[in-house]
Amino acid sequence: QVHLVESGGGLVQAGGSLSLSCAASGRTFNSNGMGWFRQAPGKDREFVAAINWNGGITNYANTVKGRFTISRDNAKNTLYLQMNSLQPEDTAVYYCAVAVAGYTYNSPNLYNYWGQGIQVTVSS
Repeated sequence: QVHLVESGGGLVQAGGSLSLSCAASGRTFNSNGMGWFRQAPGKDREFVAAINWNGGITNYANTVKGRFTISRDNAKNTLYLQMNSLQPEDTAVYYCAVAVAGYTYNSPNLYNYWGQGIQVTVSS
């Protein structure tokens, strides 16, 4: 059975940084793209960042470009999201996900495995 477990969330002041990790178990995803999404209260789940199967291609939402960095370690079956210059509008539950194929995708419909989510709260 596949499990994706996020860690590293929490409370941080505006301008601060957090690093999220997503550890996958149950199978390897070396051939799959992976991504991060987030959902704030009362809002739809939105795309944050994606990375292709070997880490050579990344894609970011305009709202986080230049502040967030997605990466992966296939040997560890782990996905990462480094978040810098955090702002209150980044407050949300963050989800990692595995894509149905190897490229980068910004639609949640193209992801078929999801973590349970982790809270990130940025205070002003």
